[in-house]
Parts: sequence; structure tokens; C-alpha cells
Amino acid sequence: MKYLSFFLWLLALHSFTVALFLIFLNEEGIRYFGFNGGNPFFQVQGGVFHIVMCGAYILAAIDPGSCRKLIIFIIGAKTIALVYLLVYYFFIDGITMVLVSGLADGMMALIVFLLWKKDKAGVRYG
Repeated sequence: MKYLSFFLWLLALHSFTVALFLIFLNEEGIRYFGFNGGNPFFQVQGGVFHIVMCGAYILAAIDPGSCRKLIIFIIGAKTIALVYLLVYYFFIDGITMVLVSGLADGMMALIVFLLWKKDKAGVRYG
């Protein structure tokens, strides 16, 4: 479980970092990443959501062996993010950062899933 736990701690750090950027990035910074500026309500709301997810990652990282439902939730949340971001990119607005974020979320979901399955199967690492 140590690799899954470590990766969940990395997800928490990633989510917290994204949250800080979303909450504190000014309009010029938002435009740099390909988004329109303006009222930052939804930008900050996204940052708060990332802080909530950070909490879920930390709770799961502390003891992944007893957090089966939380691990499933994390995999589901990352998979939903993948689908949403890909749909947004291909059908609404082809912002490169949206595509990169979607692919990254998909990879994170896959890594959590694979580490969790190995741990459930009792596979020993290296």
C-alpha cells in the first residue's frame, strides 16, 4: 500500500497547488492559459473544489487499505474529469490546457486504479 499511499499524497499536493492557482491567479494569468477573464466566481469555485478533493486524497493516503469506497470515489472523480474535459475540448472550446488537464486526470485515475488493484491482489513491489 505504500506506493498507492505515496501517489495519493502526490495527488493531494497537485490538487492543492491547482487550487491555489485557481483561487489567486489574476485575469492576466487566466488569459495566459487560454481562458477568458472576467468574473472569477467559477474559477474560485473550482479552486475550492480542488481543496475538497485534496482532503479526500489525504484521507485515503493515510490508510488506503481501509478506504475502499474512497479509492473508488477518487477513481470515479478523476474519470469523470477526464470525460468532461475531453468533451469540453472537442465540442465546446479547444483550449490546450483543457486537453492537457483531461489527459492528466485520466492518467491519474489509471495509476490509482492500477496501484489499488495490485495492492488488493497482494502483489509485492520491486
